[in-house]
Amino acid sequence: MPTVLITGGHGGIGLECSKHLAAHYRTNLLLAGRSLERIEPVASELARTYGVKANTLELDTSSLESVRAAATRCHALLDDGTVDHLQAILCNAGARIQGVNYSVDGYEETFATNHLGHFLLLELLIDRVVDNGRVVFTASGTHDPETVDGKLVGAAVEPNALMLANDGKEGRKPTSAGKRYSTSKLCNVLTAYELDRRLRRSGSAITSIAFDPGSTAGTGFLRAMPWPVRWLSTTAFFKQFQKRLGITMGSMEFSGISLARLGADPVFAGCSGKYLQSNDGHLIETRSSAMSYDEERALKLWNDSKLLVHLQPAEESTLLR
Repeated sequence: MPTVLITGGHGGIGLECSKHLAAHYRTNLLLAGRSLERIEPVASELARTYGVKANTLELDTSSLESVRAAATRCHALLDDGTVDHLQAILCNAGARIQGVNYSVDGYEETFATNHLGHFLLLELLIDRVVDNGRVVFTASGTHDPETVDGKLVGAAVEPNALMLANDGKEGRKPTSAGKRYSTSKLCNVLTAYELDRRLRRSGSAITSIAFDPGSTAGTGFLRAMPWPVRWLSTTAFFKQFQKRLGITMGSMEFSGISLARLGADPVFAGCSGKYLQSNDGHLIETRSSAMSYDEERALKLWNDSKLLVHLQPAEESTLLR
C-alpha cells in the first residue's frame, strides 16, 4: 500500500487526517514529530484500529540536524521495505510562538519551525515521492492581509528569509508574534507555488497544494496563549462571533478530512499550484494573497532558504533545480 508522511500527524488536524487516510484511502502512515513518546502510542492505535502500517519518525522541524536525521531514517525505511512507496508528504506541523525564541541553529523559531524545516525536508525527500504523488502545505488564511483572518492576527511582512530568520537580532525591534506567524504561512504558500513551477519544468506529475484549514479550535495552535483564551476559543459563542466577523471557519474533524483528501483523493490530482480552503464545512478552491503569486519573491525565498539550511549540492533534488 502507498505511504503518506505527515508531520504532526499524531494530534489535532493531523490526527484527524491520519485517521481518514487509514480508514478511507487505506494508506500506510509515517507519522513525524518531535516526541516519539507521544507519537508511538498513536501510531500503534491507528495500526490496530485500521489495519494499516503506521511507522514513526522523530523529527523537529525547528532543527536542521533533526530534519536531516529524519530524512536519512526515511530513506533507510524505504530502502529496506519497512515503508512502502511514498505517495505523499503533508507538511502539516506548525506553531505560533509568543516570545522571540531562536532555534538550535540560531534562527527565529516560528520561521524555522513552519518554513525552513519543511523546505529542507522536501529537498531531501521529494525524489522518493512517486511521480503521481502529492505535497500539501498546511498554510493559513492569516497570510493574506486583505482578509479578516490576516488583519486580526497581524499583517504579513515582506517574506525575506534572511530577515525573518534573524528577526529581533542586533538590537532590532522584533516583529510581533502574529506577524511572524502570518508571514511564515505566506512563505508556505509561496513555497507551494514555487515547488509547483519547478516540478512542472522537470516534467514531474507530483502535485503541490497550499491548504488553509480555517480557524480551528482544539488544535495546538493556541497552546502558547493564556488559559482563558484557549477556553474561550472552544465555546459556541466564540465560534459564532468569529463567523460574524468574517473569519474563515474550519473544524478539527472537517479540516483533517480535507487535508487527507488533498493528500490522497484522485479528484485533486489536477490542483497543483492551487490554494484550497476549509470554510464552514466546505472545501473550496480560492485565491490566496496578491503577494503569494509574486514569482520574484518566491524565487528569492527559495534561494535564500537554500542558503539558510546550508543545502549541499549532493542534497539538492534533481527535480527542483
